[in-house]
Amino acid sequence: MRIRGRWLARHRLQGQSNSMKPDQKSESALPFKGWVLYDGNCGFCFRWVHFWKKVLERRGFGLKDLQSASTDGTLRVSQENLLDDIRVVTPSGQLESGANAYLYVARRIWWAWPFYAIFRLPGCNWILWQGYRWFNRNRYRISRHCPLPYPAIHDK
Repeated sequence: MRIRGRWLARHRLQGQSNSMKPDQKSESALPFKGWVLYDGNCGFCFRWVHFWKKVLERRGFGLKDLQSASTDGTLRVSQENLLDDIRVVTPSGQLESGANAYLYVARRIWWAWPFYAIFRLPGCNWILWQGYRWFNRNRYRISRHCPLPYPAIHDK
């Protein structure tokens, strides 16, 4: 009983001392798990990423659009390829793109880990990439909020 009382008292005091620390989270602070970079001009991408914003932030990810990430130096990709894929910049500076960006994030969320485990398997990974590429090419057809141009139709 005495040991349990000391343990409770110690942890209560630690909790109080932690709550008295100044808020260390600021706008300029780097997220400790990485940046999720998305096309800020695409309405579908914007809405989808911001739908998951709280989940991502609780897991240590920050959100930033590709356009501002390119401007502020967070991302170094040519302008021609800037909007090709969703990307994650890891704390070590590694870049995960496309379907691998989704897998990188899923691996760090306990309830999404089965998605990661299944789609890391060779055949399933191929299916995930094919689905991602199809969606990425056709997102302007799926969402009227995405301003990507329609492909040119050749009249003969």
